[in-house]
Amino acid sequence: MGRVYATPEQLAVYTGDQAPEGAERLLARASEDVDAALLTAVYAVDDDGDPTDPAVADALAAAVCAQVEYQLATGDDGTGAAGAWDSVSIGPVSLSGRTAGPPAASGVDLAPRAHRALSGAGLLPGVIW
Repeated sequence: MGRVYATPEQLAVYTGDQAPEGAERLLARASEDVDAALLTAVYAVDDDGDPTDPAVADALAAAVCAQVEYQLATGDDGTGAAGAWDSVSIGPVSLSGRTAGPPAASGVDLAPRAHRALSGAGLLPGVIW
């Protein structure tokens, strides 16, 4: 397993709700998605490969939490097997229909909020989808 950029506690703070069952697995898969989007990113790391700049570490954690939140909202379990909707309900919000958007350049369906977190930290030099 690769590096995991966020904890279940950070996910709970990010979403304002308890971390879901299997949060560690979801965070690990979301971290893989973020890593795939960052293949050309350059930032300082320590000997273990973890970012040394707290702002970068915070952006990676936020991106991973946003990715998990996005996957939960779209009915994905982190495997990528879920389609884009086809009936999703979250409280009073209901989405339906299935759409196939353009494939991401990185091969990852990266959450818009994850993209913003990474872009805001200067980790994405260009468009990733």
